[in-house]
Amino acid sequence: MNRLLSRSALLIALLLLPFASALASTNGGYTQTRYPIVLVHGLFGFGQVLGVDYFYQVPGALKADGAQVFVAEVSATDSNEVRGEQLLQQVRQILAITGAQKVNLIGHSQGAPTARYVAGVRPDLVASVTTVGGVNKGSAVADIVRGVAPPGSVSETVAAAVAGAFVKVLAFFSGTSDLPQQPIGALNSLTTAGSLAFNAKFPAGVPTSACGEGDYVANGVRYYSWTGAATTTNVLDPLTVPMGVLGLAFGSTPSDGLVAVCSSHLGQVIRDDYKMNHVNEINQSFGLVGLFEVSPVTLYRQQANRLKNAGL
Repeated sequence: MNRLLSRSALLIALLLLPFASALASTNGGYTQTRYPIVLVHGLFGFGQVLGVDYFYQVPGALKADGAQVFVAEVSATDSNEVRGEQLLQQVRQILAITGAQKVNLIGHSQGAPTARYVAGVRPDLVASVTTVGGVNKGSAVADIVRGVAPPGSVSETVAAAVAGAFVKVLAFFSGTSDLPQQPIGALNSLTTAGSLAFNAKFPAGVPTSACGEGDYVANGVRYYSWTGAATTTNVLDPLTVPMGVLGLAFGSTPSDGLVAVCSSHLGQVIRDDYKMNHVNEINQSFGLVGLFEVSPVTLYRQQANRLKNAGL
């Protein structure tokens, strides 16, 4: 009798195996999105430098629970359009490698308009765009720099030379020295005027009100955003004081030190008041973020799960 029951149980298990496998495939892991996730860095950004991720610990955390993750490598300093074309080439390569039809783009800082460019010119290749501390309506810091270094001035030449020298070192250690670098192109893209001109060409997801939400879906692409609203967050972080100083450029307007809260809005605003500054949003410096706020890595995991639940 026991042998008969065992055989019956085995037979039932074999019959149910295809359904169990299908269910497991459907449910997947917590971060297992339908389409690959592509992380896009911002100004002075990189994929990795000496083994350290720009999105510190984020790629590994997403991969651990099932996500396919790629980290884009675009020019550390250049216009939104140039960076966008570089990203588009990488998206095509990722689709060829994975066999996927689309990607989920997550861009930080200038990575936001970079990702939006790809969604604007090839919406058929993009399932979603998520911006984190995104420069979607310009930055007061860029406006101030442009003000003290007007086009054709000596100060502009000096600023470009300093930025160029820094980027050369960064590119050498990140292995991206073959990418073009145009600091002035980046500066122009990040000013309020530059962002408004970009938005006129790529309006998808951009709020029409001063501080509202934009269209959640445009041209078949889903848009999300979130940001921090603090500047000094952890006394042990060497970048917290510089973020606090830069935040003075915004006066009483809430910001993360480099981007005003309202400027970061795009599509569905998940939240815009995390106690994080611009570098905390990518879990930098080396995870030295605020002690009494959710981990930035958790936010990326939650977004991946949000995309998964939306069928993306």
